[in-house]
Amino acid sequence: MDSLITAAARALAAGDPLGALNRVALREDATALALRGIAMAQLGDLVRARLLVRRAARAFGLKAAVARARCVVAEAEIAFASRDLGWPAKALDAAREVLDAHGDRINAAHARLLEIRRLLLVGRLDQAEQRLAELDPSPLPPAFNATYQLVSAGIAIRRLTVRVARQAIALAAQAAQQAGIPALTEEVRHAARVLNTPAARLIHRGQTRALLLDEVEALQACAALVVDACHQRVRDGDTRVSLATRPLLFALARELGEAWPADVPREVLITRVFRTRYIDDTHRVRLRVEIGRLRSALKGLAGVNATARGFRLMPLKHAEVMVLAQPVEDRHATLLALLADGESWSSSALALALGISQRSVQRALDGLAAQRKVQTYGHGRARRWITPPTPGFTTTLLLPAPLPTV
Repeated sequence: MDSLITAAARALAAGDPLGALNRVALREDATALALRGIAMAQLGDLVRARLLVRRAARAFGLKAAVARARCVVAEAEIAFASRDLGWPAKALDAAREVLDAHGDRINAAHARLLEIRRLLLVGRLDQAEQRLAELDPSPLPPAFNATYQLVSAGIAIRRLTVRVARQAIALAAQAAQQAGIPALTEEVRHAARVLNTPAARLIHRGQTRALLLDEVEALQACAALVVDACHQRVRDGDTRVSLATRPLLFALARELGEAWPADVPREVLITRVFRTRYIDDTHRVRLRVEIGRLRSALKGLAGVNATARGFRLMPLKHAEVMVLAQPVEDRHATLLALLADGESWSSSALALALGISQRSVQRALDGLAAQRKVQTYGHGRARRWITPPTPGFTTTLLLPAPLPTV
């Protein structure tokens, strides 16, 4: 390998894409094309970067299996950065096997980290955690080790094990400092800010206050009946009753929980839960039926007592009732949470991450764009959506599968 290629590779490793381009910008050989592609990716021109990496893979030919595999990994990283979550995972897995078979353990680990980051992004926490446990971070260079720790912190944050997340972020900060890459250092700082930013809201005795992740974690062991709006369930210690498939019952439980220790008038429950302005006897009958179903669902946790004007929630084990609410309650809160990472997303990637149809995502995005909550650029298949982070709140609890459901 000639001196210019070596110098360009070192510049890229140090986070200096312009220095790398100064050395290989006019070259068309396979290695130079690959380095130019990586440099363009670091500069943010992901479309051009992907084209260059593909050209490099073709230029290397079938005989240069390791070099082609490295190009596949680079293209996968570019696809991840551009939120192309539909990129073929099998190609990345095959490239990782080639690199592993030829002794390139570092790039094989990099491919594994990309796979784990994708799993984490789409909310497959169990798979991400399993893959991460199979990866040994000790031989990784500082930059990759920082990424490993950030992924570990991301899983811990979603699992609400905040102490583990803090330890991982501290290790990531040390590794990022050793790597000396400004963008990586900023990514670690952003992860650290998540732990010190309000992540949920607690509604208790008519008062609402913001909670940090540490406080949300502590609430799991709190001696109180908790109406959990993050998962649409009611829990008391280790006993949990999920109402995720019965939204009307959960809406009743939440109204009663927010009003506790007071009762809620029947007219208020009918208006808010049934979403009607015109109340007749059929609504009152329906309310009695649904209250009966709620009593049955919460048996062993709480009772629902009738009062002169309405109903009151009565916890059986503890004397307090609390409501844990999402930090931002919007019809499209999970969609906004994904967009709040600052990256540009395609509607197909958002649909894949949320597990819903692309057409539903497109309708939601059009509505959010009309409200000026999201911005778009590009046309057709190149169209991308972006929004700034929600000020004052972290959107951790809005992401797919944010908390353990057991």
